[in-house]
Amino acid sequence: MKTLITFVEMKGSNSLFSYVVRLIGRSFIPFSFIFTLIAILVAAPAFAQTVWTDWTSFTAGAPGSAAGTLNGVAVTYAGEVDGAVTNGTAANWAPNSSFIGGTVTTSPSTVGDIIFLNGSFTGTDTITFASPIVDPVFAIWSLGAPGIPASFTFSLTPTFEVGGPNAQFGGTPITVSGNVVSGNEGNGVVQFTGTFATISWTTTFENFYGFAVGTAEGSPSASVPEPSTLLLLASGLAGLGGVAWRRNRRG
Repeated sequence: MKTLITFVEMKGSNSLFSYVVRLIGRSFIPFSFIFTLIAILVAAPAFAQTVWTDWTSFTAGAPGSAAGTLNGVAVTYAGEVDGAVTNGTAANWAPNSSFIGGTVTTSPSTVGDIIFLNGSFTGTDTITFASPIVDPVFAIWSLGAPGIPASFTFSLTPTFEVGGPNAQFGGTPITVSGNVVSGNEGNGVVQFTGTFATISWTTTFENFYGFAVGTAEGSPSASVPEPSTLLLLASGLAGLGGVAWRRNRRG
């Protein structure tokens, strides 16, 4: 099973399908069995696509609030809101190359929303998901400025996924140290590995920066098949191998 899992991770279902075809060519296998195995292969998760929160309303303030949805899950935000774009017209998430990389497959520009902060709020900012989200990702735009660093201190430990300049002010990738994400005109995306119902943080002042939140498992598919799918697949391949072995012995 360990060898099969490694093979799936490295080669994907297309190579598995080719392997099955080779076995079929060497064996007499009932069509019903073949169709069942093909159905398992087709149903196996393929590749997760990152999706981003569609913010639908906000109230500016310190604290303020915002609400939206993420892949069908209601999302609420309580904390500093210096302003926001909730109609899909935010041009901040450019170039896309600064926000796509690592586990992140799409830029926040696909939704085009952003919530702005300036870091003057002394309380805690919190995003709450109505249902826990797996491996949420957090995009940051224009954090700090040349000579004026700014930071997010999160309640969770993030990992850096991608970063680079933004189209409006330039800049560099954000940096991560422990639970702190910093920037001097920093841009990029971090990920929180695990399943979470909330993400909280505090910020430092720098006049104007923004964020978006998404999930690295935004579609029902995943980059590696579920264990149950692997078990079905292993059973099917074992059956094919057994049929081929018996046929070869008779020959």
